[in-house]
This record gives sequence, structure tokens and C-alpha cells, in this order.
Amino acid sequence: GATLLHDVSFTVTPGELVSLVGPNGAGKSTMLALLSGDLTPTAGHIDLAGHPPHRWPAQALARERSVMTQQHSQAFSFTARELVELGRAPHDASDADERIVDEALADAEVEDLQRRDVTTLSGGELARTVFARTLAQDARIVLLDEPTAPLDLRHQESLMRRARGLADEGRCVLVVLHDLSLAARYSDRIAVFCDGSLSTLGTPQAVLTPERLEEVYRQPVAVIAHP
Repeated sequence: GATLLHDVSFTVTPGELVSLVGPNGAGKSTMLALLSGDLTPTAGHIDLAGHPPHRWPAQALARERSVMTQQHSQAFSFTARELVELGRAPHDASDADERIVDEALADAEVEDLQRRDVTTLSGGELARTVFARTLAQDARIVLLDEPTAPLDLRHQESLMRRARGLADEGRCVLVVLHDLSLAARYSDRIAVFCDGSLSTLGTPQAVLTPERLEEVYRQPVAVIAHP
């Protein structure tokens, strides 16, 4: 009976990286699930490249948008490479498949893990492998739900640099983040969610003010410019 999201309206365009931030339970992951077509809105309207996402045929939707969810548990003993190759499943077989998989493994820095059983990987290693699969899907719209949460400092930066690169290539990238420093550095715009609604949307400089962050997170925050 709970209303998870209400009074949310925004548009994201190709070439943009938009971060969704806010406290736990604010509605960020629900928003991403609606955009991906995994959930259907009970009211309102969502357009994904011209059509409601839940009405896309499954294969066409998988070609249009890729999704990295929060949960990465694997029940089957695929190798890491086989898991990444699954990202090519929505596409017709092509001579380019092997090259695309190789590039995805390199971009996610999991080349040295590609022969490993995915059930033996650490949480961070598995997250990077799932990110590689998301890259291999080669979709125009990329949805990432807390992709950096299991990662160490270097790999957080590496993943966000690649996400930034996807936007610079002309893709539409939405990322749910808890790390406001990462959001500040890599986003074109930041959408702040609070209590199931969109509190504000704008550039990092406009959005990440001490006053607004304290209001949303109920925690005093110091915002310090990078030297």
C-alpha cells in the first residue's frame, strides 16, 4: 500500500550522465527499475526512446538499454568471460562479438579473471564482471544501480571514468550513487531524491550545497572545492 514514488518529472538526453542520489529508501532504485521496464508505473508516463519501457518487446528492449542492478549473486558456474558474453545475447551473432567482449573485459579491468568461475569471485570482482557484461550489451541507454558500492577506491574511479566515457560517446547514462564525491566529479546533472519524490535536479555545483544536503540527509555536510 505504500507509494514509492510521486511528483517525479525529468528528461535525460544522449550525451548526459545523470546521477540519482538521496538517502536510503528515497526511491532511486525504484526509479531505475521503472526506467528499465522491470516495474510498471501505477500512474504517470515513462518514455524510453519513444515508447513506455514495459511495452517494448524483450529483445528490442535489451538492445536499447542495459542494466546493472545492485544484486550480482550467480547460481551457475559460468566463467567470467561466459558471463560477459551473455551481454551479446540480444544481438544477432557477429564477427564483432569477440572484439566487443574483449574490449568490455579490458574496460572493466577483469581480463585476468576471464577464466575464473564466477561463483569464486569476490564481491568487487563480480561487480566489475557484471559491469563488463553491461558494456558488452552495447546499448544506447545505460542504467547503473549503485555500481561502485562493492568496489575499492581505484575501481570506483575506473568504473565512473568509463561511465563518463559512455556519455561522452553519446549514450544516455543514469547512475544511482551514494558517494556524493563521485557524483560531483562525473555527473552532468544530479537528481536528488527524498521521501519518494524528486527534490531537485541540476548541475553538481547548483545541487550539492551544504544547506540542501543537510535538509535531505538530515546530516551536516561540508562541501569543499577541489584544490
